[in-house]
Amino acid sequence: MNWSAYWLHLRPRSWAIVFAHYLCGALLLLSHISREMFAPALLRAVFGGILWAICLNGGTLALNSAFDRDEGDVGYLDNPPPVPPHLASFSLALMALGCVGAFFLFSRPFFWIMAVCVFLSVLYSVPPVRLKAVGGADLIINMLGYGAATIAAGALATDLLRAMEPAWVARIALIAGGFAFLFGAFYPMTQIYQIPEDSRRGDRTLAIMLGPRRSLWFALVLEVLALLCHLMGLLWRTPLASLPLLSVFLVLASASAWIVFTLDWLRRIETYPSKQGMYRALWLWALSDVTIVLAYGPALA
Repeated sequence: MNWSAYWLHLRPRSWAIVFAHYLCGALLLLSHISREMFAPALLRAVFGGILWAICLNGGTLALNSAFDRDEGDVGYLDNPPPVPPHLASFSLALMALGCVGAFFLFSRPFFWIMAVCVFLSVLYSVPPVRLKAVGGADLIINMLGYGAATIAAGALATDLLRAMEPAWVARIALIAGGFAFLFGAFYPMTQIYQIPEDSRRGDRTLAIMLGPRRSLWFALVLEVLALLCHLMGLLWRTPLASLPLLSVFLVLASASAWIVFTLDWLRRIETYPSKQGMYRALWLWALSDVTIVLAYGPALA
């Protein structure tokens, strides 16, 4: 059995990116608790992140590969090897393992968010449903899973929300919503360079339906909605006069970077290297993770 093919289709290059985004959900709360609570909560978050990044995310990407059978480059994997014969079963078993770990080691909310994301992954990749091939549905699943649920899972894994002020539940929801919109803006950028291969396969992804130019205009709208969600989170039960200017600046800086980046891509769309654009957007995603954590963590504290 060619185990290296199984390994590569789990796309390990994505694990650190997903883990970092997940950890932001935990850090939003960890920066507001006592030293005595910090170490055990961080340990729970790290172990939950391993389940999330490898079992759920890795399994999801492998399941996607099992049915896509791409021959060209895909996200986080260039020159993919031929799909091994039992990749779908392997990926489903890996995701099930993540759910078992979540059930026995974490709170019920963390388990349920993991289980729901596994269900969405199956709907996304597996025929006859295969929502990946349905423009609009592919976007919504990615917004819910990678954008919102990953942040929420990081917060839930710490088991700290019930010990925090009630306002933090709403803040986490608004932050997760902001990242859902932000991933909605990012998702078409991951699809533009794959339009030729997706079209040959008969898929009707959002990027194919809208085309590159309208996809980027659509991304701009979602970037503004993400900004509004993150600003609303800062203002939730916080008087405007006492809101730290640093927090507002960090949120505005993150949104401005996305808007400038997208406008530049639009300006040079005929010659812009769309595959490189996806990876540049990943760096922007990392910047947004850092700035939002700082805005809601040390700056707000």
